[in-house]
Amino acid sequence: MSRSAHTKPMVLCLSGLDPSGGAGIQADMEAMLMTGSHCLPVITSLTVQNTQNVQATQPVNGEILRHQVESLLSDLSISAVKIGLLDGPDNVRVVADILKQLRDVPVVADPVLIAGGGYDFGAVDIIDLYLEQIAPHATIMTPNTHELFRLAKGSDSQSEAAERLLQAGAKHVLVTGGHEPGELITNRLYSGQKGDEPSQWQWARQPGEYHGSGCTLAAALASYLAQGHIVTDAASLAQDFTWQAIKYGWQPGAGQLIPNRRYPLEI
Repeated sequence: MSRSAHTKPMVLCLSGLDPSGGAGIQADMEAMLMTGSHCLPVITSLTVQNTQNVQATQPVNGEILRHQVESLLSDLSISAVKIGLLDGPDNVRVVADILKQLRDVPVVADPVLIAGGGYDFGAVDIIDLYLEQIAPHATIMTPNTHELFRLAKGSDSQSEAAERLLQAGAKHVLVTGGHEPGELITNRLYSGQKGDEPSQWQWARQPGEYHGSGCTLAAALASYLAQGHIVTDAASLAQDFTWQAIKYGWQPGAGQLIPNRRYPLEI
């Protein structure tokens, strides 16, 4: 059998393992498969969770993380990086060291601080360290409004909070508004250009609560950046993919719905 000449951009994904399959590394793999990229999955944390909430987490040893990525870098060409759950200071420091080796690669940082069911991942030491060591390497950060204000402590407005993340070194900040009230969800993309108004998108709110929507968005965004799209176009494409996945979402258990990232094959 001959080797296929077809290639896909490869995205290094550093995310937690969600046994329910709704969020984390499985969300990354499914979203990238459906948007045309190849996911290189490196698990940062083992979690005990279902569609209702997280019960416990266990960070993966930092040296194992480091060795996995070093092995990949010795063999494969990385076109983008997607960062999900970083479960503990050791995780954060190791990932920051990894990013220093990938300075010319777009990085999507999804600051997973609060689970949909309310479980709090974001200890104060993690938040401060995240801003210090991850934000400076981020091409784009993708917090929801709750995560945004946790990261930018003391901010009075969304624009002020986003500006703090930009000052920490992120080049762009895509703030998702799914936790805010209203029939329409408003997402805003802030850039580091002083005086620029944020780009804005609005999406019809779908009924129910969704487990893994943020992971889906960040993964799709990394996939499109890996394919060479500029940030604004990648953000638009990723939001559309995520909204469609939510629209065709399903409920496997007694908790939140899961985005159907395979929707193009199943509608």
